[in-house]
Amino acid sequence: MSYTRKVVSAARWFFLMSVFLTSLASAIGQVNPTEVMNPRARANEKKYLPELKSLQQAIGTAKFPFSFKLARYLNAKPGQRAALNSDGIEFVYFQHQIVLKVSGLYKAAFDSAQLSENERASRTLQDTVVPILRLLAKEIPRDVDCDNIGFEIVYDSRDSNKVYDYEGQEVITIVFNRDDAFDFANATTEAQRQEILNRSQVFVNGKDFGLALGQRYPLNAQALDRQAPPPESKGPSRTSVNTSRGVFVSPATSSPADSAAHPPAGSNSYPTFADAMRLQTQFETQTDAIMKEEGARLHLEQSTAPSFEISGDQILLHFTMRNTTPFERSTTSIYKRAAQSFDLFLAPALRNLSRRLPATDELEAVDFTVLNRFVADKTSPETIDYICPMDSMRSFVANKITSQDLINQSTVLVDGVRIGLNLQLVE
Repeated sequence: MSYTRKVVSAARWFFLMSVFLTSLASAIGQVNPTEVMNPRARANEKKYLPELKSLQQAIGTAKFPFSFKLARYLNAKPGQRAALNSDGIEFVYFQHQIVLKVSGLYKAAFDSAQLSENERASRTLQDTVVPILRLLAKEIPRDVDCDNIGFEIVYDSRDSNKVYDYEGQEVITIVFNRDDAFDFANATTEAQRQEILNRSQVFVNGKDFGLALGQRYPLNAQALDRQAPPPESKGPSRTSVNTSRGVFVSPATSSPADSAAHPPAGSNSYPTFADAMRLQTQFETQTDAIMKEEGARLHLEQSTAPSFEISGDQILLHFTMRNTTPFERSTTSIYKRAAQSFDLFLAPALRNLSRRLPATDELEAVDFTVLNRFVADKTSPETIDYICPMDSMRSFVANKITSQDLINQSTVLVDGVRIGLNLQLVE
């Protein structure tokens, strides 16, 4: 039997997320600051643009054991426009923190019959993350204005034994505290690096992972004293997305051999990134159909596919839409733009869209990011998030509650800042 894996992003885990607009990059191109939606991340992209370009060039000329290529969209298929985008270094907004993220494709093909999942991930870490961190420490100041430094590296795996004919991709995702990242680059012993890894966030194939250097099997991730993410508000905890499908984690399914050797961990009372990723895979065909069949009519952003995400203690499904009506920045307030964007743009689309949403009790809310542009203004668009509980949205489309009731039961954010909204008052 042949198993072919593809990398899918879901709960924009990491890098679920700022919204980015697709651009055609040159070989040494860098993310344009105007593409970045989060204000602080956008400011950093502009402030450190020369350093980011130097780092990208340094990585491009560095020698790795196998070919390594920076890539912004890790699951873009050959021939797609996004596959040409080599802007693999960017500031992203994740779990209410700013992360300097490096993502890329490592053309190593590890034999899973010879190397365990932990050994494959460890080799990728040593081959790519360590040398890139050393380059980063030379090009980027240690006091860079970010909270964390993260990596998302995709590599190949194959199973050549007689039981499985398996070939596909895996992904390792690591988020270091900023100071830990620089210390990791300068560490001289394996013990020092292991200590830093144990308190960092590490995922392999979308699973919380206790990466063990120099060992065949991983550590128990649940037993590690890892950095807790900052307290969640009810706002979106967005990664890059990189618009490949949204989170810092771009999970790939585990190989049959690894799945048998490492059964899933026990259940948790709160949803995990792995839960969001599972739903992303389960309903990918359905969400892809929404994009294909309803995308143009509903003005869904084509470079940002729907993604399952974690926000606080709930799983939500995230859509990005482009408002077709431009605003005059000088003559409208954020409240009026938020009200009109809901009443005239989003609300009319909810009835048809709600009928096509995945039918699962695990989905508790939908986050609609509406991108507003301004007349004669080429700056980045304004982002308004309407995070609507599923039950409330169903009641609204069934005419059981008013639009104001839905707004009252939802969360509204303008450029990441929560606002109160009275529709009639500001119209």
